[in-house]
Amino acid sequence: MSSGSGRGSKVLVTGICGRLGKNVARVLHRERDVVGVDRRPFPDRPKDVDHRQFDLRRKRLKDVFRPGDIEAIVHLGVMHDPRASAADHHSWNVAGFAKLLEYAAQYQVPKLVVLSSANVYGPQPGNAQFLSEEAPLLGGQNFSEIRDLIEVDMLAQSFFWKWPTIETVILRPVHILGTVRNAASNFLRLPAIPTLLGFDPMVQVMHENDVVHAIQLALKKGVRGIFNVSGPEPLPLSRIISMLGRKQLSFPYMIARPLLDRLWSLRLTSFPPPELDHIRYVCMVDDSRAKELLGYAPKADIATTVAAVDHDRW
Repeated sequence: MSSGSGRGSKVLVTGICGRLGKNVARVLHRERDVVGVDRRPFPDRPKDVDHRQFDLRRKRLKDVFRPGDIEAIVHLGVMHDPRASAADHHSWNVAGFAKLLEYAAQYQVPKLVVLSSANVYGPQPGNAQFLSEEAPLLGGQNFSEIRDLIEVDMLAQSFFWKWPTIETVILRPVHILGTVRNAASNFLRLPAIPTLLGFDPMVQVMHENDVVHAIQLALKKGVRGIFNVSGPEPLPLSRIISMLGRKQLSFPYMIARPLLDRLWSLRLTSFPPPELDHIRYVCMVDDSRAKELLGYAPKADIATTVAAVDHDRW
């Protein structure tokens, strides 16, 4: 399952202390030596995982590469704090990733896997039903937080062409559900879920374990390129809410937007107002390329995927 030769070939995982990162570490360490970089502590790490507690902007990052035994990088270390300043976002997400790319090139790491997001396409009223990997990245038009993610995605694309000897893979998963603390899972954990009158978009979701599975496949030797990855069949948002047994509160958009603006300014919600577009417009992807070239297929069915937001294993 790897681009290296099993034990002795190290994979560097950035952002390893997030819930998804811990899941990745617990899977990958069974087949490879794992080095994790994250400024957060990792007290419950598997004993054979080498955790370096600092962030990507530090010069100490180069020390990880100096021995020359890093054979793959899995980059998960993207900040998603909507209340962080634009400067902090750019420094952490873009400058830190640029430094990672610099060392990947300097030490000729054979494989780079970057976890992007299907959110880079953006929910738009004029979207095609299913967007291919060639669709324009319009997610930052109304949502400044996504701009950094798009810049990271574009940096990875540029790196792909500049360093053809390094197998670069960009994964763009749809909304990830599970123990992760992201916007989609947090939204579906609300006891009463707000929706917009007159809007019931089709939604694609995927289980966090299927994301880890896609990362494993991306680490295989010979794989390179950009891949949309999705879960089971898409469903209307109302159907997903019904499956969770949650109450649904519907508001007109003209009331919901100023209300959310006010709640956001008072720090009474963790959802920035532009998130409303995700429950207003469609943003679904065509994942046929991942199925054909990666051999990817979701393992979790739709019921298991949706129910995962209520499971807290860590």
